[in-house]
Amino acid sequence: MSGREVALRVEEIVKAFPGTEGEARAVDGISFTIEEGRFYTLLGPSGCGKTTTLRCVAGLERTDAGRIWLAGRVVSSHKPRVFVRPDERDLGMVFQSYAIWPHMTVFDNVAFPLRAMGRRRRGIPRAAIRPRVLDVLEKVQLSGYESRMASKLSGGQQQRLALARALARDPKLLLLDEPLSNLDAGLRERMRTELRRLQRTVGVTTLYVTHDQSEALSMSNRVAVMEGGRIVQEASPRDIYRRPATRFVANFVGRTNLLDARVLGGGDGGTLRLETRAGVLHAVCPEGTRQYEAASLSIRPEDVRLHVERPVSVPNVLEGRVEYRLFLGESVEYQVSVGGELLLSRQHPDVDLRRRTEVFVEFPVQHCIVVSDEHGSTAPPPADLDEDSQDGEPEGLQDARPVLGAVPPLPVLAGELPARIDEPR
Repeated sequence: MSGREVALRVEEIVKAFPGTEGEARAVDGISFTIEEGRFYTLLGPSGCGKTTTLRCVAGLERTDAGRIWLAGRVVSSHKPRVFVRPDERDLGMVFQSYAIWPHMTVFDNVAFPLRAMGRRRRGIPRAAIRPRVLDVLEKVQLSGYESRMASKLSGGQQQRLALARALARDPKLLLLDEPLSNLDAGLRERMRTELRRLQRTVGVTTLYVTHDQSEALSMSNRVAVMEGGRIVQEASPRDIYRRPATRFVANFVGRTNLLDARVLGGGDGGTLRLETRAGVLHAVCPEGTRQYEAASLSIRPEDVRLHVERPVSVPNVLEGRVEYRLFLGESVEYQVSVGGELLLSRQHPDVDLRRRTEVFVEFPVQHCIVVSDEHGSTAPPPADLDEDSQDGEPEGLQDARPVLGAVPPLPVLAGELPARIDEPR
């Protein structure tokens, strides 16, 4: 913790739904905290419980166990029994569908929650509504659109309108349920940057839900990866990507080469030798790892280095052959056969290797991450960057040591790969 006040605390919450084989827990005893002003993301595949968690925080679902505190106030508890209604939790929420009112103007959409608060005698004075609406519209870059009908806005403008309506009440916590999923790829990328910029400008604490790894890594201060209703790893975006704690996290967050391994014994410089189908590799293993134990070795495609000549005095170099290549514009992806494995390597677009070219494949020791069900992942990870400095910084940066004529590989996240494969040359 950085010493900031805690805006949201979730403690051992459970939410179950009836199923054909009895009760099924969509959320199974998860806990996390969000400090004021932070951007916190729940990341996971469909059905992992992330949206149900968000709905429990919002009060749209009643929990079956656990407690939720918002700004130091208990809003959900079972012992003692407490349940604060959603409209009394001082939250702003943007739904996946935006849920804006098409029969209203832009101004009226934003003003609606303020007017509703006023009718309940908890809102701001009527004279203050217009300045508040105009201010928030300026923040989301919709100034001048006050009189336009909401149905006449573009997809990106509708997303910003939904965000403006959520921010109009100056909420203690902003909840975002996959708000970018309905946008096309190019607009979604631009809105990621715009949304993060706006969140930092306003300073509102944000709980974000997404299945998109790029969104989670590029926008968040902290990421919690969920699987089966539980949080399986919570860390900074950099550590989630560079130091996955489980096979699931390694596979789900970005792309990786994941090798089954068996520990053979001691190696050089504090490493252990691991037997894989690709060959014997040296890696730093989690504390407590013993000889002959099974583990998994994860190495990202951008960390797999290809050489046309065997490098001198470099560990973890195996012989391989290029099987295909895929030109992606900003990089080239190579599939390389090494021993009994087909591995991915991502290189700069200037690197030009033909199919069936014999190469030497380097697996840098510092990027070989060993994951063990019993002992966790390779530790200790490098110290986090200051979380405030991570905005817009691409995750998964690596040592840029020259490869193939001073051309380092480039990091590319999952979901950016086209389906077509280049014709053989």
